[in-house]
Amino acid sequence: MSTAKPSKRKGTSQAASRIIFVLGGAASGKSDVALRLAGATTPKAFVATGQGLDDEMTARIARHQAMRPSAWETVELRLELAPWFSRCGHRYRTIVMDCVTLWLSNLHGSRVTESAIVRRVSALLKAMRATAARVVIVSNELGLGLVPSAPSVRAFRDVAGRVNQQIAAEADEVHLVVSGIPFQLK
Repeated sequence: MSTAKPSKRKGTSQAASRIIFVLGGAASGKSDVALRLAGATTPKAFVATGQGLDDEMTARIARHQAMRPSAWETVELRLELAPWFSRCGHRYRTIVMDCVTLWLSNLHGSRVTESAIVRRVSALLKAMRATAARVVIVSNELGLGLVPSAPSVRAFRDVAGRVNQQIAAEADEVHLVVSGIPFQLK
């Protein structure tokens, strides 16, 4: 696993952001890997996009919260991530965003179009780059399973795949997690 340090932008002495993208299947260990990749730098923030809409999801959120040491400031955001990164991202040396797929689900539930999602992802990546933080982004890889039978589920899977490609293209590092084992792809 990489322990990369923030890069320097050409022509400046200010540390630039470093975007690390971690993806994997459900319960693959990607959140744990993301926390390890975040390193020991402080201050640090955990941007949570999940919503406890049922008992199982509420319990899942509680398990994830228990995994994080108390040094983490938790920020719960459902839709407007880029504005938060623009306003607050400079306060942290490390930020973990977990996860893209739940954020996309929130946007989908708010009837946001795919073209608007692409614009939001671009704005989010730009806002992340404007910080000096190490930003670790977590997402589900939905394209390795069975083809969903419902057209709406196939459409969501396809949008998630395109968004993952968009983030991977911008990221400095990309890690795929399988059974708790991270493989660095980029």
